[in-house]
Amino acid sequence: MTAPYVPQMALYRQWLRDNRGLHFENFEEMRQWSIRDLDGFWRSIWDYYDLQSPTAFSSVLAKRTMPGALWFPGASVNYARQVFRHVEAAEATGLPAVISSDEDGKLRETSWPELRRKAAALALHLREQGVAPGDRVAAYLPNIPEAMIAFLAAASIGAIWSVCAPDMAAPAVIDRFKQIEPKVLIACDAVTYAGRRHDRRDVVEELRRSLPTVGHVILHSDDGGTPVGGDVRLADILARTGPAIDTFEPEWLPFDHPLWIVYSSGTTGLPKPIVHGHGGIIIVTLALLGLHNDIGCSYQPNSFGERYHWYSSTGWIMWNNQVGALLNGTTCCIFNGSPAGPKDKPDWTTLWRFVANSRSTFFGAGAAFFASCVKADINLTDAGDLSHLRCLGSTGSPLSADTQAWFDQRFAELAKINGSRAQAQMWWSNISGGTDFAGAFIGGNRELPQVPGTMQCRALGAAVEAFNDQGEPVIGEVGELVCTEPMPSMPLRFWNDAGNARYLASYFDTYTTSDGAPVWRHGDWLKVDPDGSCVIYGRSDATINRHGLRMGTSELYSAIEALPEVLDSLVVDLEYLGRDSYMPLFVVLRDGVALDAEMKRKINMAVEAGLSRRFVPDEIFAVAEIPRTLSGKKQELPIKKLLLGQPLDKVINRDAMANPSCLDWYIAFARARSLSASGGA
Repeated sequence: MTAPYVPQMALYRQWLRDNRGLHFENFEEMRQWSIRDLDGFWRSIWDYYDLQSPTAFSSVLAKRTMPGALWFPGASVNYARQVFRHVEAAEATGLPAVISSDEDGKLRETSWPELRRKAAALALHLREQGVAPGDRVAAYLPNIPEAMIAFLAAASIGAIWSVCAPDMAAPAVIDRFKQIEPKVLIACDAVTYAGRRHDRRDVVEELRRSLPTVGHVILHSDDGGTPVGGDVRLADILARTGPAIDTFEPEWLPFDHPLWIVYSSGTTGLPKPIVHGHGGIIIVTLALLGLHNDIGCSYQPNSFGERYHWYSSTGWIMWNNQVGALLNGTTCCIFNGSPAGPKDKPDWTTLWRFVANSRSTFFGAGAAFFASCVKADINLTDAGDLSHLRCLGSTGSPLSADTQAWFDQRFAELAKINGSRAQAQMWWSNISGGTDFAGAFIGGNRELPQVPGTMQCRALGAAVEAFNDQGEPVIGEVGELVCTEPMPSMPLRFWNDAGNARYLASYFDTYTTSDGAPVWRHGDWLKVDPDGSCVIYGRSDATINRHGLRMGTSELYSAIEALPEVLDSLVVDLEYLGRDSYMPLFVVLRDGVALDAEMKRKINMAVEAGLSRRFVPDEIFAVAEIPRTLSGKKQELPIKKLLLGQPLDKVINRDAMANPSCLDWYIAFARARSLSASGGA
């Protein structure tokens, strides 16, 4: 008889009792311990997951400050080394490291030894090109095994990885990569999405011209494309074999050695190049995926032969999260393409069929994906055998209660067919975190009750509160999401940020603790209920959160206002508590220019060419003026709050405006939207 499944959180709690003598009456008691005793908690994660270092660390948290916390000084780690320690045990069971598919639906498996061999081959090639620890390796690749391999290769030799998705236009990619001065570029010459193949050779050439520090280009081509000049084909490198590859070992690196640079856009300036370290990402990812997402090591008992799939592009931090499953020996299932199939014949069961065929046990996606499936009224029985699926995950934007309840009903119906007890009451691990610290502040817990529309708990080790305007924690009220204590995966720094000025301004310029210590302000609205469950209400700043991908408004303005017909513009994202993301664009046009269909097409094309099709506005409106402060700043956040239904006198001060009379148009627009939503006339 098969032993009953024991949640990973329960196994960890039992381990704490047996190895630390710690007894907790409930989860909240354990969470409080984890944020009071940061040394004890993070040391327990190190020991529980048997992290290894050839050098001793003098303490867990040597400097308890934000920013500037010093974690595990003296320890040596390597992300890739932690991944490859699972090769022999996983291979003995025959379980693959990666299962992948494109829109054609064909599955491709990458074994653990193959993953290690290919990463070693590319790592040695990078060394041959003079890549040393600290050098940057930039990639323009889709969500394919080769992207994972390239990342592990760079990490193996201490190079710093950075990737952009190939649905991003050249200007947006250049804005990111130019800041970090990469030495090597690994790029694809084409990408297929929604049934169409998009040539990217011109983008690669533009990147080559615009990135003077790139001395070597490696080309990935899925149809045998020919490299240019001194470029080499990625496939040729990965096919190499030999004794040096067989005996290759990733370098031991300091705990805080930079691992990757990711980008988070604010409302002004270039995207923020955020540097995370090897050790912090390893330990936080293991705790998040293992304990809060309840994902076990695939080759160990009590794991269901775990197969983890979170649909993402390489441009979203959830790609990094997906790769992180390899740290614990978990099989990753990755899909490259549109979740709805061809554009001319959308099918929202496409991704579900991949989940069925790959036998995924955990399936996560952005909340917008699940909402789209509900709108399409999909029939899950059309997807195939989903009996292995025991958990759904959601992030990127708030998941509505109605959407979650719709799926709960459908899976309860499936359970009657396949007899799955897990699906009779499907568990959701709804999480909320961010690119900024590559983790989650709010997460799931399989042992806790769940209510559609809420997240179950604040994460272990995350001292998260909802702060009111006075900087006080509140329960049962909506406030600013803050974190009052450091976490290991918080940024080491921003790249080329003199005196940490931009880093401090991004997170630490609003709140302090009662004793004056800086507090991390994340930029989300949060409500913590008395039972510890949480609701995220959307962004509290003006950053665009488009289906989980964030973009700074300044980047949209750069693309839009480059058009000679556009004098000024303002954009807001009205995504809020599970509602569809609605992004209106307001433009001031030159005299004599009409906002006709052709002008709208021109604006949309400018956004697509400068950024990505994801950020094309839902609607465009011509206005006489853009509201501005006396100092000339666009008043994005006040207009966003006004359009979300908040009273005018609560969101804007006319006396602080340069052009207060222009508000009348926006007030009328907000009233019309409110009447339309309520069915009024």
